[in-house]
Amino acid sequence: MSSRAQSAPSPSPAPAPPAAAAPGPVRVTRSRRSAILPAIGAVVIIAVLAYLPYAVHEGTTSLLVNFFILLILASMWNLLAGYAGLVSVGQQAFIGLGSYSVLIVGLHRVSPFLGLPAAAVACGAIGLVVWWLLSRLRSGYFAIATWVIASIANLVIIRFPSLGGGTGEPLSGMPTGNPTLLNAEIYWASLAVAVIVLVGLYAVLRGRLGLVLTAMRDDETGARSIGARVTRAQLLVFVIAAGGCGAAGALELLSQPFVQPTAAFSVQWTAEMIFACLIGGIGTIEGPILGTIVFFALQQWLANYGTWYFIVLGIVAIGVAIWAPRGLWGLISERLNIRLFPVGYVLWPVSGAPAGPDGSPPGPPALHQLLRRLGRRS
Repeated sequence: MSSRAQSAPSPSPAPAPPAAAAPGPVRVTRSRRSAILPAIGAVVIIAVLAYLPYAVHEGTTSLLVNFFILLILASMWNLLAGYAGLVSVGQQAFIGLGSYSVLIVGLHRVSPFLGLPAAAVACGAIGLVVWWLLSRLRSGYFAIATWVIASIANLVIIRFPSLGGGTGEPLSGMPTGNPTLLNAEIYWASLAVAVIVLVGLYAVLRGRLGLVLTAMRDDETGARSIGARVTRAQLLVFVIAAGGCGAAGALELLSQPFVQPTAAFSVQWTAEMIFACLIGGIGTIEGPILGTIVFFALQQWLANYGTWYFIVLGIVAIGVAIWAPRGLWGLISERLNIRLFPVGYVLWPVSGAPAGPDGSPPGPPALHQLLRRLGRRS
């Protein structure tokens, strides 16, 4: 008896998982927000500020000189701490050295106005040497070391009797003509340095160095892991900040033609620039501008209230730290979605590339997250 062997049907093969979509081509562009209107507004504001000596009293222009000096200092400290992650409490070293650089130029019977660029260059060169001493330090160690450097600079300066020693020295070589014209020239020099600092900072942050600094601000370890030259970027930032603070110190001596070590190297300079940055918003160009405005408004409002001035400043700082940790400008930009200095970058799918199922650009999820993240910061 023969039996037919019945073969069992073979199981159907499991469906293969869908192939992952190949990442689509993308391109990198500048911020989506146009800078034309902010640029036009900036030119108008600069023109109005340049005309002010013809329209206001000398006391107003003198006050604005102090405003520009603090704006320069706050912008430099913001570049250091807000982007490079270098929290310094010793920037007064370069402020004092900048003042004494102008004093030395004046003692050699050269116009102190020529000492302004000389002070910036000299402090930048000194900053290069100081960075060699501090480059291996971070966090609190870096901050304390910068303070020590400032104290050493103070002690070195007072050892020179030709520079006034510890009692100070008046600035010589200033023009002896019309004092009104001299005050106007000091005002225009301060305005010019402030504009150069802001424009230069904007140009730096829109370039390749700006990308490295933005990556360092978000995650220094991650920036190093993708090949960013973090150490070189920090060196450049430290030298730029040293030169900027030196220029601010030179402007301070031009406006107040007497330099004394205890005032030139006072830690109050650093306290004021840190306050302006934290109140306005660290890590943005707009933050130090707004913070400087708030600081001077409070200073003028509370000028006649004695110690209440410091109490109110402390209350404002605590309130901003609690309810607006990104600063006042961070609060404004979040609510109104505006940027006066658009320096961000955005990833876009190349034209014709298929979009994802949810309308998102093609590519892996990490790319989508990066796109959304950059889009918020543009």
